[in-house]
Amino acid sequence: MRVPTANFTAAALQRFVRRRSPRRVRPGTERIDIFVVCSVVPKKNGVVRRAAKRSRVLWLTPRVELGVGIDYPNPKTIGADRLANAAAVAALYGCPAIVVDFGTAVTFDIVSAQRKYVGGVIAPGLESMTNFLYQRTALLPKLSLKEPRSTVGRSTIEAMRSGAVIGYRGLVREIIARIKAERFRGKKVHVIATGGYADLIAARLREIDAVHSNLTLEGLRIVANLNT
Repeated sequence: MRVPTANFTAAALQRFVRRRSPRRVRPGTERIDIFVVCSVVPKKNGVVRRAAKRSRVLWLTPRVELGVGIDYPNPKTIGADRLANAAAVAALYGCPAIVVDFGTAVTFDIVSAQRKYVGGVIAPGLESMTNFLYQRTALLPKLSLKEPRSTVGRSTIEAMRSGAVIGYRGLVREIIARIKAERFRGKKVHVIATGGYADLIAARLREIDAVHSNLTLEGLRIVANLNT
């Protein structure tokens, strides 16, 4: 279930829990042993605490067992979702690996052959880039993102869509190539895509080995099992 951050409340989360809870202590009473959370919006952390009530809350941070090490100057600045991706890719695909996560920003997270998170790349997200064009220009329309019919657009919409989708593939391809050249020259690297636009962008990128839409959630499951 996806909920906009503005609509994410304790009541909404409790309703979701009631619908999805697999185990009932008594009729009408749900029991969840643990909530596993990777939060990048600190002001919403209280929502989870209120909804969890007496259940344990495991916050995904560099201090919990991840199944991967961290070789990074300031681990506490790493986004929790990026740590979840690192945990998942190491467990499910092996190392070394690169995770390309197409979210509000597109992030590239690198796990070394020694199973250590070593850093990454952050670039503007696809939707953010196209919305910027719409918001900052007088004549360019708001764009729905899908595969362009051809590289050369025969209308403003088609030209924008071509620039967005094909151009974005170029950005992803170049960053992956640089990462491989700097860190993994001549080595086999697992490159896995996830996030909202992974299917659209990664579908025609030979550099992507697999698309795993639930990779971050798998990371939460894996971390939960390692810490219980």
